[in-house]
Amino acid sequence: MTDGTPRHLLDGYRVLDFTHFIAGPTATRLMAGMGAEVVKVELAPKGDQARTIQFIRDKRSAYFIQQNRGKQSLCLDMKKPVALELIKQLIPKFDVMVENFAPGIINDMGLGYETVRALNPHIIMCSISALGQTGPLAHDPGFDFIGQAYAGITSLIGEEHGPPYMPMVAIGDVSTGVHAMGAIACALLYREKTGAGQYIDISLLDSYFHCQTVGVELYSASHGKHEVKRSGLHHPFFAPAGTFKGRRWHIIILAWLDQHWARVCEAIGRPELASDPRYADADSRGRNRDEIIKLIEDWLASMPDDQESIDALRARRVPVAPILSVAEAMQHPHLIERGTVRTINDKILGEFQIPGFPMRFSGFPDELEFEAPLLGEHNGEVLQKYLGYSHEDIAQLTRESVLYNADY
Repeated sequence: MTDGTPRHLLDGYRVLDFTHFIAGPTATRLMAGMGAEVVKVELAPKGDQARTIQFIRDKRSAYFIQQNRGKQSLCLDMKKPVALELIKQLIPKFDVMVENFAPGIINDMGLGYETVRALNPHIIMCSISALGQTGPLAHDPGFDFIGQAYAGITSLIGEEHGPPYMPMVAIGDVSTGVHAMGAIACALLYREKTGAGQYIDISLLDSYFHCQTVGVELYSASHGKHEVKRSGLHHPFFAPAGTFKGRRWHIIILAWLDQHWARVCEAIGRPELASDPRYADADSRGRNRDEIIKLIEDWLASMPDDQESIDALRARRVPVAPILSVAEAMQHPHLIERGTVRTINDKILGEFQIPGFPMRFSGFPDELEFEAPLLGEHNGEVLQKYLGYSHEDIAQLTRESVLYNADY
């Protein structure tokens, strides 16, 4: 905060961050992006295992940087009683504590919610896990794809008669982190009104199941007569709605609504098809899906190039997009202009691109400038600021291997 002006929405809030990999770091990264002061507690000697994930140069991980910009690193050997006491001294100084160890681990470390609440009754503590803190599966190990499989999501991805596929992005981890961030923000809002702290249980499984749209209600309300199943390149019920083969790209076209279908017919030079009984409504188009797919793919093949086809559909307000590779998306002018893809400069890795901050606020239009911490980089700063430790105190804790740091 400069001259009393907050630098962003969460300026002044303090977060004690016991997270690693993706889901937990996403929640705290978003909070850092809104101005919160985030102290990332890392376990000596290796710290967050995300530091070992590619791309790596000079022991510095671009993956870790993407997930942990804007945070301070405090690295301790939590097996030493003095390290636990340091954390207990810090807890009263913080508004929020976030952890995503397997259920039971934070309690075994001596930092379960009952202990934390006794130290700071006003703190918001959030535990993020794969399958939740309660229930028969709670103590199973798990990552993104485990929650996805249990939530019925993986079963919907792939060809109709083939095996399910795994998407190569952390949809569940990131979604869970966003759910956690939203829950924490609401808990802070409630605390502003009541002064009461809160414990929050967020899981990948719950977040993934929350993504179900048609599948659950359709199966339940129809008493099992109707069920959504994976259907490959095209939607099982609607047409045109799916992936069409172009000359260069595969192209997504979602035009099952009557008005969109009529505009597709105009674009392909067959306006009469909009009133053809075979395609006149959504049900008939669904029944004649294969014919519609052939009509559109024949038109795409006849066009000079895919961009001209896409432009023809966009001009008529038809929902359409090329299926871009990651490299192509990174170069797209729309993503660059909005800061969706952002170029950063790291003190070790130099300049490279990462996903930008995904939320836009009129009062804070600019994204904050950040660096990701070296391991244990802020040991001294954190203990001096919050606990009043001297340089000699910190040096002694380092000699005793309570504190740990490294240059990556």
